[in-house]
Amino acid sequence: MEASNMLNYIKEVLENMPTGWLSTTTHRLDIYDEKLAKTQFLEQFETLFKNNNSESTALNELPTAYDYIRLGHPLSCVLEWGIANLNHLKSENVISFSSKTVPVLAILRKNLLDNKNTQIVYKDKLPTCFDAEVIKSVYGYTFELKKVEKIEDIVPFNGSTIFISEEDGFGTVDLNSNIDFFISLYEHLGSVLVVNGEQNENYVSDIQHVRRRETIAMTPADCLTALNALVAQTSIAFHENNLEANKKSVLNSINKITNTTTKALVASSGLSIQYAILMGLIHDARENHPGKAIKIIVPPNCYGGTNDQARRVAACLDNVEIVDLLVDGDNDMVQSIDTVLTAIAKEDAVPYIIAEIPTNPRVEVPDLNQLKAVLSKPRKTETGIFAIDPVFILDQTFCPNVHFLGDEDILSAVRTISFASGSKFPSGGQCTAGYCVGNKKTNALMEKIDMHLALCDNEATDLQYDILAKQLPSMNQRIIDAYKNTREFVNFIHDTLPGAKINFVSEELASQGFTPSVFSLDLPTEGNTAEEKEAHKRALNLKLIHLMITRIPNESKFCVSYGQLKGCYWTIPATSTQGTTKEGDKDYIVRASLSPDLDLELHKKVFLDFVEMI
Repeated sequence: MEASNMLNYIKEVLENMPTGWLSTTTHRLDIYDEKLAKTQFLEQFETLFKNNNSESTALNELPTAYDYIRLGHPLSCVLEWGIANLNHLKSENVISFSSKTVPVLAILRKNLLDNKNTQIVYKDKLPTCFDAEVIKSVYGYTFELKKVEKIEDIVPFNGSTIFISEEDGFGTVDLNSNIDFFISLYEHLGSVLVVNGEQNENYVSDIQHVRRRETIAMTPADCLTALNALVAQTSIAFHENNLEANKKSVLNSINKITNTTTKALVASSGLSIQYAILMGLIHDARENHPGKAIKIIVPPNCYGGTNDQARRVAACLDNVEIVDLLVDGDNDMVQSIDTVLTAIAKEDAVPYIIAEIPTNPRVEVPDLNQLKAVLSKPRKTETGIFAIDPVFILDQTFCPNVHFLGDEDILSAVRTISFASGSKFPSGGQCTAGYCVGNKKTNALMEKIDMHLALCDNEATDLQYDILAKQLPSMNQRIIDAYKNTREFVNFIHDTLPGAKINFVSEELASQGFTPSVFSLDLPTEGNTAEEKEAHKRALNLKLIHLMITRIPNESKFCVSYGQLKGCYWTIPATSTQGTTKEGDKDYIVRASLSPDLDLELHKKVFLDFVEMI
């Protein structure tokens, strides 16, 4: 009876859920406490369940579950809550993934760092993308594989036992005490991981962090499919789609946008494609430069996911090390790259550089001719032989329309791979899928990246391809229109609050094609000490954002976003995109991004009111 009541309640919730549960990629930060991600949402959801309240207004007032849907979202939380309830488990012990292999990698990662044994047990077959030899040799993970006829054949093991099974529906799990982790695989949807037993609950946060950085949660659309199967207690219903046509359209659009002819790769998110890039390059280095140290060169204050993921990869591999690249403010990216590459060349190591152009959040662009020269410069090792040339991994999320990779473009002669986060301009904020493409000098590298994208089962979903096929053709025009709005707003702020420091591209850079629609704002402050000034500025940041989102609630949002189809988005990088960045490298400034479609005059008016208030 209890299970029946729960399933009926979920059915009512699905009928009344806010449209944003299915359609938005970033959620409100003003009703979000990162330390209580998922739990705060589910605590209040549980109260609604006990009161049998599934009304739309009540559901709409629930706090934000996660700031990005790639980390999780209301529908993934409800799915995990429903499965947990059926199995009398804590909801945090159930974690859904869009990938079938990454939940396995998440457990293997923790056991590697904890020096703990792992056995992977399965009945019929492992996922086709699961390449045991590559996982051992490139990722550095160790494990035993064991096939069984039935679950009862599993015996106690000195370490962790992972049981993998293919399923076509959602229900109760046989919580065999000899199994630590159950991973149920669902064709087209991904997987659901169940953590079994109190002794394994210390894995939950580590597994969640892998979902946060190396893949995504099961998508809202796929969670809805899963929930419909759950409440009906039937097999999963699949619908035909135009995947091949959509995929062809997306790849053609990426080639046209980036001025390339090489094969692009499309992943479930920007971090999913970045993970494939890093692991593909490490694989290539192991084959072509065996025994040599690998240096991942990354700005310490860049987007927190990029920074954190690179350091997480290095933490698992003895020969991989992070080198800080200082790019913002008083530091010049070109000079920093030259210094770092010269030092790495002397060590005869393999250099991989990750950098954003423009940088985030300072929106700076290096001298591109100097960048080309410093990346192309021949360098020598201590023994006098030529050093390994770098691979430049370029995050173009802010300006995906600028040409770097074509035969006549600025970085055509440097091994360069460009990638972009799809939740920004590529999809107009409608999905998280990201992509990468390389110039002709990276063909062999791209084959390795493709292999690791497949191994991690992180390719874009069918719906993500469908959304990108619709949105990519209009992307460049949207970039132009959003830039015009942003330039006008920046000029207005400059005139009305001349004491503020605005980080935005110059008119000269814009004429070269760098037309982002994001800027950062360092508000003027006051106080007798540095601490007082900083505290006052941080309070002003929140005051400005609060004014905008309360006075213009239909357009101004407090969330981590960029490149959306409509509205204006505000955040503070230090407390959102730089969440895992070292405290000293964080930016406590306001970052704003404007879309092609918003009431600019109203935003100016409210900003003027803010100026008069301070």
